[in-house]
Amino acid sequence: MSEHLHDEPFDDSLDEDDEHEVAPEGNRRVGATALSVLEYIARSIVDDRESVFVDAEEGNGRVTFHVHVAPDEMGRLIGKRGRVAQAIRAVVSAAAHRDGVRAEVEFED
Repeated sequence: MSEHLHDEPFDDSLDEDDEHEVAPEGNRRVGATALSVLEYIARSIVDDRESVFVDAEEGNGRVTFHVHVAPDEMGRLIGKRGRVAQAIRAVVSAAAHRDGVRAEVEFED
């Protein structure tokens, strides 16, 4: 006999954490997957997870993410010779491609 792995009913209600992924019109936010990936990576790298704030600027099928962190955390996100920043940009770009948009990541003081 096969076991039923999905015996629980699907809950499609929004959690508080999901509300940033839905636009006011009820449509999914442009680049939501990329935003989630970026926030996850940034918070995983820094010591002060609460200092990470990402805002998005949308336009013409492109989204630009502005990453803000505490000044003493910026070096962790940039890395030596900008290698960590480039890796973050590559992963976020791939996640944005899944949503059908182009993404840019800017690290701001």
